[in-house]
Amino acid sequence: MLYQIMNGTVSVGGQTILSHIDFEIKGKEKIAVVGRNGAGKTTLLRLIAGELELDRDDRQTVQGIRTSRHVTIGMLHQNQQQDQDKTVEELLLSGFRDKDTFGRERFAYEMEYDRIFLGFGFQKADKKRRLSSFSGGEQTKLSLISLLLMKPDILLLDEPTNHLDIPTVEWLEGYMREYEQAVVFVSHDRFFLDKVVDVVYELSGGKLNRYPGSYTNYRQEKRKRAHLQKKAYERQQAEIDRMNQLVEKFKHKPKKAAFARSRKTMMQRMQRIEKPEMDDTHIFTGALEPLMPGPKWVLEAEHLKIGYDKVLLELSLRVRRGQKIGIIGDNGAGKSTFLKTVAGEVLPISGKCEPGSHILMGYFDQQSASIQSEKHVLEHFHDLFPGMTEKEVRQSLGAYLFSGTDDAKMVNALSGGEKARLVLAELLTGRPNLLVLDEPTNHMDIQAKETLESAFQAYTGTILFVSHDRYFIRQIADAILVFEGQSVMYYPFGYEHYLERRQKQKGENPSALIRAEEQALIADFKAVPKAERHRLREISTEEAYRDWRMRLVTEPMEKARTQVEELTKQWEKLQVELEESRWIGTERDPGKKQQQEQAERLKLELEKYQEQWTTCCLAWWDEKNVE
Repeated sequence: MLYQIMNGTVSVGGQTILSHIDFEIKGKEKIAVVGRNGAGKTTLLRLIAGELELDRDDRQTVQGIRTSRHVTIGMLHQNQQQDQDKTVEELLLSGFRDKDTFGRERFAYEMEYDRIFLGFGFQKADKKRRLSSFSGGEQTKLSLISLLLMKPDILLLDEPTNHLDIPTVEWLEGYMREYEQAVVFVSHDRFFLDKVVDVVYELSGGKLNRYPGSYTNYRQEKRKRAHLQKKAYERQQAEIDRMNQLVEKFKHKPKKAAFARSRKTMMQRMQRIEKPEMDDTHIFTGALEPLMPGPKWVLEAEHLKIGYDKVLLELSLRVRRGQKIGIIGDNGAGKSTFLKTVAGEVLPISGKCEPGSHILMGYFDQQSASIQSEKHVLEHFHDLFPGMTEKEVRQSLGAYLFSGTDDAKMVNALSGGEKARLVLAELLTGRPNLLVLDEPTNHMDIQAKETLESAFQAYTGTILFVSHDRYFIRQIADAILVFEGQSVMYYPFGYEHYLERRQKQKGENPSALIRAEEQALIADFKAVPKAERHRLREISTEEAYRDWRMRLVTEPMEKARTQVEELTKQWEKLQVELEESRWIGTERDPGKKQQQEQAERLKLELEKYQEQWTTCCLAWWDEKNVE
């Protein structure tokens, strides 16, 4: 135990923010604190940092903060103030106290300083610039660098990924995983938390609950705990109702009055199970089917040049029915322009971009979320789907978190995230077979994002989408399009697999890194037409696909060969023993009869594996000679 809060309460301005919480940091744990905005996450960080104190409560015998030793604590605030006249070098070297400029420790410090400074996307020349010449986001980066160089025993980071681009966030993930001290994070970046934390504390209603594991594990465990608590609560309520009925039935009967009193006493002494707070996230359990499945090839682009005044890029692509393709890349690379071209909002400069026959497309961009209407949400939605009953409309809206009084709100009064959620609910309720989505989860809270993730996972149609939310991409995409410069890379597997592959491929042949146990990822995979692959940069889809196919036929062939060799050895050994028994006249011995039966069984099994091996060899040969 490095740091511990026991039964702590914190009030600010007369309002209780944290109520009787228990919190613990063990060793070098990486801890995430999650909860809704205003739940008190930053208050908890300030308490750990020593900026706030626990409320005094003389009635509590066990209360307070303990540490195993003297600990140093460093905190990154969302708005960090620095001396603007200092240069970057003066700021970062001020954390090093040793006056020996040429010592080994100074050398190691400056090496680490360079590593972190360049990792955050700065150039060496930036060291001489004054802080006042940097933007607010860049100054936040510099404050974080300064804290990382100090290496406090406990590092407190409030939204550390704000103002960072994806490459820098990925670098920070790697650095945090190797960081040798304890860290407490507050962040809305779920993918970042999944990569770096091993404990999650949820703050809700002023209470803290600890969940071991990553962010995804926390969400799964929370649902599991809530389900079990709900069942236990319902069983207890049923038992209380039963006992109340007994009390009411027998309390006025002299012979049963004592029995009724005992049951009433039992109820009073019963430790009540609290009714669990319902998770705002809605999980779709059934499939969301399009009105019509559509053709095998949903979209075909051939020598497609996209852009406005000038060509941004050219690509050729075929999208198969049921694919969910996430599009990633730098700003200005042409991602949104490509989606607008697919949706018919922007005409191609040249080339072909044609949806398949019987395609019903749903298109969403940030303009879609700017809907204006004087109607209530319920009325607005019902007008779009007049064939639905009011009960069905309420059920549909409730599935997208418009329940209770939410459906009585005016559409114009909704926030940007709520409007986006309403438009996406309309699109999914319309059941198109192709969804084209540009940043669908912008400005949404985590519960809304998880609801839409569940809906898109349940949706059996085709999705083309752009998003900067890496967790959302990982949850939805089964293939990736990467826009870089004027080239497009198609990757036929999920986002996490793409990140793994990209990290490992440096200096190696990418195809050699595919693992056989992931073979399910490429079932029925048909890639971009072979003739059009000249527009796609490495990773080569064809090479990856061929390598996977060869592995699929090679592994069973090798397994069958090993079995044949092993069984052949066993059968030949038995044959030698049986032959020897004939020479010494013991072939009628009962033990030899068992050996003969065993030899027959081995022979049958050997013939079975020989046949399997032959079949595998033929499959391998056929695959090897595929044009």
